[in-house]
Amino acid sequence: MKTGRWVKLGQLYCPTGLDRHPKLVSHAANPVPVHLIGDTYRIFFSGRDVQNRSSVGAVDVDVIRKKIILEHRAPFFEFGPDGSFYSHGVSIGNCYDVGGVTYLPFMGWQNPEGSHWRGDIGRLIVNPDLTLRLDSETPLMSSDATDPLSLSYPWVCRSENGGFDMWYGSTVNWDAGNGEMLHVIKYANSPDGHVWYRQGQAVPHEIGVAQAFSRPVVIGDPGGISEMWFSYRPGNSKSYRIGHATSADRRVFVLDLANAAIDVSSEGWDSEMTEYPFVLDHGGQRYMFYNGNGFGRTGFGLAVLTHA
Repeated sequence: MKTGRWVKLGQLYCPTGLDRHPKLVSHAANPVPVHLIGDTYRIFFSGRDVQNRSSVGAVDVDVIRKKIILEHRAPFFEFGPDGSFYSHGVSIGNCYDVGGVTYLPFMGWQNPEGSHWRGDIGRLIVNPDLTLRLDSETPLMSSDATDPLSLSYPWVCRSENGGFDMWYGSTVNWDAGNGEMLHVIKYANSPDGHVWYRQGQAVPHEIGVAQAFSRPVVIGDPGGISEMWFSYRPGNSKSYRIGHATSADRRVFVLDLANAAIDVSSEGWDSEMTEYPFVLDHGGQRYMFYNGNGFGRTGFGLAVLTHA
């Protein structure tokens, strides 16, 4: 399946300046656009404090003019207290609606002293005024016998049967033998958007080629061909790239890395890595928000899909 070519429109936003909120000193990772009006979107992102703990910030952006309309100084949601499942950070996924309520699932980070970092999946509620609040102090999905180590980066959308599909990351082991973890994308489904049933690995991995996945985004109508974009690393100390996969049933995907159609630039803010994509359709065009160097330290940019 040939997807076309992503044409980069440039870096949209990077947190700069001395008068930064202490919870949003650096980074603008995991961009999540929410439509406001016309061509303007509120882009939620994960920013960091000086101890690399992430909270949710936002900027309002005109995607056609590629212009920042408003930079919100204060965080919309902050990482949690010690002992919480989001004590060291919040990495956001995408929005979905259930019964008139909009939810924004996220990866909650924990970094306990003397132990390896790990993640669980939680959920924020997006209020009608686009403020955010925690749905529950208990994770929506946590480690279990199926996913014993760590969970990450959920993406949720409606399924063909009226329920919901979720794709999320799961750590198989912290070192697959080449100094890189094996962290794969799995699939879960839900009849109501609240209770989830895990169904196993959805995207195949290949050691040394694509073995550390994160931030899946799935586009496509249920019952047709769906496309997935994601971040991946091959190991051997190589940085993130954006990958691609396709599926006829949204349950089992086929790797299609050659047709990701976006790579690092020869220089500049995304010359070392590309990661954390978010794909949406607007005004008859398909756009991708994505991060560049430093896991979002250089902010996020925008690309448009062309078929020329």
